[in-house]
Amino acid sequence: MSRFQRYDGGDPLAPPVDLAGALDAIGQDVMAGYSPEHAMREFLRRGSNDQAGLDELQRQLAQRRRDILQRNNLDGTMQEVRELLDKAVLAERGQLARDITMSDEDRDFREMVLDSAWPQGGSPSTAAAVSELASYDWQSSEAREAYEEIKDLLGRELLDQRLAGMKQALEGATEEDRAAVAEMLADLNDLLEKHAAGEDTDEAFAAFMDKHGDFFPDNPQDMDELLDSLAQRAAAAQRMLNSMTEEQRRELMELSQQAFGSPQLMEQLARMDANLQALRPGEDWSGSESFEGEQGMGLGDGTGALADLAQLDQLSDQISQSYQGARLDDVDLDALAGQLGPEAAVAAKTLQELERALRDSGYLKRGSDGELRLSPKAMRQLGKALLRDVADRMSGRSGARETRTTGLAGEPSGASRRWAFGDTEPWDVSRTITNAVLRGGASPVRIQVDDIEVVETEARTQAAVALLVDTSFSMAMDGRWVPMKRTALALHQLVRSRFRGDDLQLIAFGRHAQVMEVEELTGLDARWDKGTNLHHGLLLANRFFRKHPNAQPVLLIVTDGEPTAHLEPDGEVWFSYPPHPLTIAHSVRELDAAARLGAQVTFFRLGEDPGLARFIDSMARRVDGRMVSPELDDLGAAVVGSYLGSRGPGTSYREHFGDVYGGGRGFWV
Repeated sequence: MSRFQRYDGGDPLAPPVDLAGALDAIGQDVMAGYSPEHAMREFLRRGSNDQAGLDELQRQLAQRRRDILQRNNLDGTMQEVRELLDKAVLAERGQLARDITMSDEDRDFREMVLDSAWPQGGSPSTAAAVSELASYDWQSSEAREAYEEIKDLLGRELLDQRLAGMKQALEGATEEDRAAVAEMLADLNDLLEKHAAGEDTDEAFAAFMDKHGDFFPDNPQDMDELLDSLAQRAAAAQRMLNSMTEEQRRELMELSQQAFGSPQLMEQLARMDANLQALRPGEDWSGSESFEGEQGMGLGDGTGALADLAQLDQLSDQISQSYQGARLDDVDLDALAGQLGPEAAVAAKTLQELERALRDSGYLKRGSDGELRLSPKAMRQLGKALLRDVADRMSGRSGARETRTTGLAGEPSGASRRWAFGDTEPWDVSRTITNAVLRGGASPVRIQVDDIEVVETEARTQAAVALLVDTSFSMAMDGRWVPMKRTALALHQLVRSRFRGDDLQLIAFGRHAQVMEVEELTGLDARWDKGTNLHHGLLLANRFFRKHPNAQPVLLIVTDGEPTAHLEPDGEVWFSYPPHPLTIAHSVRELDAAARLGAQVTFFRLGEDPGLARFIDSMARRVDGRMVSPELDDLGAAVVGSYLGSRGPGTSYREHFGDVYGGGRGFWV
């Protein structure tokens, strides 16, 4: 059965979230020593080449905040009132000059009142001028209309502070409209006070909304939604007042008494603010902002800007993910789209899906201690990605080319057999065609699965592979820590996926050596203890080889320093720098023991130290081994290539990396 749901933004044809890319990036940080939880957070913050991360969204939020503060100021209403006063006084002066019926004494008196309240070229108090002219008998109808517009503007602005959109909704309002506003405010305050006393009911809320619902276009569904909406707006209005200068606040409070020509409006608004502050004390009623721009905002717009700033701060907190139990599902996508646009919301939604997929897909697993760890599934996926990178590097290395003996697992024995599912040996073409002809005739020849025969090959020798990786101080200090881990994980993935008959042991050697599982080595923190105990590492490798007497020993050693530590007979570590002859002797003795066990030895020298190069070259020659000096980026390819070389000739990259390239264990035509 198909399921349909509402489209929620983004490109409907976009590919699903890139889990593989995310896991690879997280794996790099884990191998560098970060916890999986920290690594996941860092990836979500950084994002990727085609995906904005949390840091980019945080930057956009900060830029939006700066734009609001640097573009605007809070003097818009006062400026509009001053312009209306200028208009009213100018029109009145013109009327007085034109009115020939007026006595000189009356004209002079009126001129004196206008000069006293609003002198030309002076800096009078706007609030005082509005108050002083409240009782003035305007002779000009144009002047009277301009002055009445001031009172209307103040009323609409004060309401717009508490109920967004009221400035526009009440433009040109009649006395009946104003009476409806007054009734609504009185009923609202009664409802708020009943709620504070626990006396309100759902029926009371419903009755209020039936009567006054037109004043609340956001259509709150219950008392809590109504309270939240009103308190957030009222708190923003208070923060706007806090952000004004002392002179601006005083002027505004005096002007407010002239709103709609009646002080009752301010009384009801003050009552409402007190009720809301008591019911929602957790809102920010004391904050302030510093506006520095030139674009004046009215009271309603200014309150909206303060509300926007509060929402931006809330979104910033959500995106910072710095609080206990933070999840990206906490981010309000609708608010983010409103502030930054739909592209930002789509980016955040993708990050939410990535976080959810990483947690729910089984890649991250919480241990008994409560800490997140990379799961075995994640290790396999990461190993595949690293092995794919190794395969790409090997196929592009100088002198390396893919052969056409695909599927060959050993030397041909001269016989053939029926193909069975899972066989990777090449076809015996002549026998296959002969079978098809005998079954169906010579023309045309149609090959069926039952006709196919493959070339039998000699059984491949089982290998016991010991990978010794240097975990000394210098490996971490010189940036070789992560490439070493990548190499170990790639080789582990290759052996587990393509050479299951082989045994691999990972041995880390620093001041002392120890056998490690790949998960333990991958999550190993950098060790700052000095010491390169190759002797101990070779002891463990030889013990491993002796446990597999029928397997071909393969010894791979990755190091960037000469041996500076060895084990004493009592098990204590003996350290000396520069290397002591006794330490060298112990290391050489165990290397000779590996050679006597038949080990194929390859040293991978990291760094350009000439003394190290001479020492490792002499060690390799002593046991008829090899020394390879790869670049760090090629270390994995060098180690894997050496291992594949130990498997004998006659095999191709396509066989070894078939799963990596998506070929599986099928056959090639």
